[in-house]
Amino acid sequence: MTDAMPVDGIQRVHDWLLTWQERVCRFVEGWDGGGAFQADRWDRPGGGGGESRVLQGGRVIEQGGVNFSHVRGEALPEAATERRAELAGQPFEAVGVSLVLHPWNPYVPITHANLRLFVAGEPGRGAQWWFGGGFDLTPCYPFDDDCYHFHRCARAACAPFGETVYPVFKRWCDDYFRLPHRDEQRGIGGLFFDDLNDWGFETTFRFVQRVGRAFLDAYGPIIESRRDHAYGDREREFQLYRRGRYVEFNLLQDRGTRFGIQSEGRTESILMSLPPRVRWEYGYQPEPGSPEARLTEVYLIPRDWV
Repeated sequence: MTDAMPVDGIQRVHDWLLTWQERVCRFVEGWDGGGAFQADRWDRPGGGGGESRVLQGGRVIEQGGVNFSHVRGEALPEAATERRAELAGQPFEAVGVSLVLHPWNPYVPITHANLRLFVAGEPGRGAQWWFGGGFDLTPCYPFDDDCYHFHRCARAACAPFGETVYPVFKRWCDDYFRLPHRDEQRGIGGLFFDDLNDWGFETTFRFVQRVGRAFLDAYGPIIESRRDHAYGDREREFQLYRRGRYVEFNLLQDRGTRFGIQSEGRTESILMSLPPRVRWEYGYQPEPGSPEARLTEVYLIPRDWV
């Protein structure tokens, strides 16, 4: 049985996530060197609300968002009970931060991170709680060094909690961020976890905080080393094409997107994860032996990066 959550548990997570949102925004603005996040606060008619922060037209980031939400409802949406059917119909409270960064330069990978706490049932009456989240990387033109670095940071975040944690959450990330209709990975993975409560609240919360700090360590050096890489129309067109895969995943597969829509969240904030420009091309086939071909042939296959 899940350990009871402290009385102030939700508030502590709420406060830390707001601090993390602020820290991520300041880091991203520093990496970008020109853009600034605009804050947009909103209320949810069914209970709760949030603050969306969006950067558009920066020097490095074409569009990115770092969104905080804290919502309540009378019944958990279907997307949240697919793995926990026994909680269907229970009242819920959910607090989290989700971010996606879409850079201009095709050599800078898209990145995504999410940290969240769910509580289902009546507080003080055996309510169930669990954490979820992680971070992942979606390159168009990958570099081995970037992949190694990203996964080393993910492994380091997990290390204090047991030697099996990284392999399990890495594999879960590979399984989750996959387009089954394409038989293709979305990117090179990272960490993904859900329904996490076996360690007790305090230890699990420390893990979530460590993952949040690790994300900045993992992505920062990559964006700094690739943001000035030269590119032309060919790379830009391929980037827009690959962004189409990102759209397909988020609209067809992502449970977070479906939860947001089903819980009647703010649509503009939920769909912030989509890129500002994208294209599809019927029957596209990359030139054999090209960097574009290597993306799917070499990198979009689950592998051990550490």
